Amino acid sequence: MRSREHASQDPTASGIKHATESSIESVTGHGNTSDTTVRFDQEYEVSYMTKNPNPNHDPYEVDTIKANAAIARKFFEIETNILSISNYKDFFEQLFTQIEEKFAIPHVWISIINGSKVSNLIEALESSDLLKKRINLIGRKTFMGLINNDKSPILINRDLKPYYKLLPKKRKYFVKSLAVAPLEFEGTVIGSLNLGDYSSSRFQPSMDIFFLNQLSVKISICLSNITAREQLIYLASRDPLTHLLNRREMTRILEQEFSRAQRYQKPFAVIYLDCDNLKAINDAHGHDCGDIVLKYAASTMLNVMRKEDTVARVGGDEFIIILPNQDMDKAACVSARLSSVFSAHPVNFNGTDITVSISCGVASTNDAGADNPSALLKLADRRLFESKKCKKSSIC
Repeated sequence: MRSREHASQDPTASGIKHATESSIESVTGHGNTSDTTVRFDQEYEVSYMTKNPNPNHDPYEVDTIKANAAIARKFFEIETNILSISNYKDFFEQLFTQIEEKFAIPHVWISIINGSKVSNLIEALESSDLLKKRINLIGRKTFMGLINNDKSPILINRDLKPYYKLLPKKRKYFVKSLAVAPLEFEGTVIGSLNLGDYSSSRFQPSMDIFFLNQLSVKISICLSNITAREQLIYLASRDPLTHLLNRREMTRILEQEFSRAQRYQKPFAVIYLDCDNLKAINDAHGHDCGDIVLKYAASTMLNVMRKEDTVARVGGDEFIIILPNQDMDKAACVSARLSSVFSAHPVNFNGTDITVSISCGVASTNDAGADNPSALLKLADRRLFESKKCKKSSIC
């Protein structure tokens, strides 16, 4: 005698499956349960029991309704926890943790299509120790082929090899079944939420995907909301031309790093940098060229600096570099290296090589009088002025 298949079994709810297993096995029937339609919410459970008070009704249907209500509650709890989160990192950390805990799913990760409009999302995920190992980047053509160009969730428990392309790099998940829920941003598929289990029966193609589809939709909506908020925050903290941090954000980081340096008694330095010949470049080649030079200067500094350093544009041709754990000597070496890089690599504009000359003022917390962020910055600014004055007089 074959067990009747759980008509409303959601693939994420193995705990519910085991709770109702005895009832399922006691019912005979064919494998096709399409004649049974079940809505997946608590309202249905209440209305069904009200309209059908007969104590002799099919125990399978009662268990099914109760199972769906329990699953719905878990999904509702997850949605409640994630809807108010306003940044990518916390959103996905909470989402992954909640899914793992509530449904005992061993592997939860995300796939992102290369070139999607979510570069900030990838950066945020990679900044998290929990999430950086759970990111998979994949080409659009390959991804859309795996999901058959459909936006609905898919369940797989056979021929899994093609779907190994969805696994995070260097992560070997010995899963025997997968759930892939495509995610959208502005109407375009950008990747998927992926669930993996060691049991081939956890995610079966014949199972209902209602809840998984609803979760996918909610996640996509949340991503749109978070992205809008993140873009506003990004624009408020960035220089529109170079996309470096602006003065306000630089000031916040400077105060934060200065406080940390004092607390842990670590060295801390800043570089005040100025492009010497920007006005001459604007006069000779036009402001379009000047803008290109500023963008070039910004990208060059970012390439030279360490990941933990901060580069900000604070004026027309003025930049500030914040150097945590760097003393005066090391900061001076950074300044010299930047000058060498700019001298050795001119920027090309309309076939003309233009060498960018810079001046730097360096100051550190070891300097006398640099006992607060503002004083440290003023000292670096004064030394920048002295450096430029020295160049002009040519007596240094």
